[in-house]
Amino acid sequence: MNDAAIALYRSPPAGAASLAVTGFGRQRVATRIDNRRLPTHAVVLVEKGGGTLHTGKTGTVEVTGPALFWLPAGTLHGYGPHPGETWQERWALFAGTFADEWIRQRLIEEAAPLVPLENLREMQHLFASLHTEFAEDNPLGLAASSATLHRIVVEAARQAARAAETRKTDAVIEEVIEALQWRSFQPVDMAALAREFGLSPATLRRRFAAATGLSPKAFQLRLRIDHAKQLLTTSDLTIEAISLATGIDDAFYFSRLFLDRERCSPSEFRRRHRRG
Repeated sequence: MNDAAIALYRSPPAGAASLAVTGFGRQRVATRIDNRRLPTHAVVLVEKGGGTLHTGKTGTVEVTGPALFWLPAGTLHGYGPHPGETWQERWALFAGTFADEWIRQRLIEEAAPLVPLENLREMQHLFASLHTEFAEDNPLGLAASSATLHRIVVEAARQAARAAETRKTDAVIEEVIEALQWRSFQPVDMAALAREFGLSPATLRRRFAAATGLSPKAFQLRLRIDHAKQLLTTSDLTIEAISLATGIDDAFYFSRLFLDRERCSPSEFRRRHRRG
């Protein structure tokens, strides 16, 4: 991408416009903006780089690209990269009753204006379209840029909703992990476990694997084998007793699972690692 700085401004149309883009820019930023208020709304897309954003409602929050944040008109704010660093940003200014309605509907969250982006490519495409349309400087181009800004608002809201759902689901998965740790030596019906936490079995497997790298059953087996290794090296319990202690009734099956995972039998593991 060409990193040459761009800054375009247009006067808003006469009369009360429902939505008008009034500015667009692209630049590599090395210095902060502090204690500024804008008479119009603004959106800033940080494509790469890191820094902070500060407003009266958010306090100071970390910004790590790719991310986008909103600055409603009149918001006292400051933002920019960390000292000694830079970030690449695109921005747009806009005004109108549609923008006020987006805030009322909380598509633009004043208290949570920062949106981490999982799909930067789509947002870059929309900002590139906005730039092309806004640069035409004719009624059709300005109308098209307003429509594209609307798409940016919707796309940002969708990505924010997906991120919130992921955080919520990940918090649930942490509870599932804790539950499995407590029940690691008990029989666990995974379908029942999923229902207990309001998930489908498929969703539980997918989110659990994303968080741990293992399926729930594989995670439980790892806990059992790890406990078995502790008992093998610190106690004189028989293999049968250790199998039972880890929740596996069949010692032969336990030994086979142990061999598959550790590439040696329980007895061999004890000989190799037993101290004293």
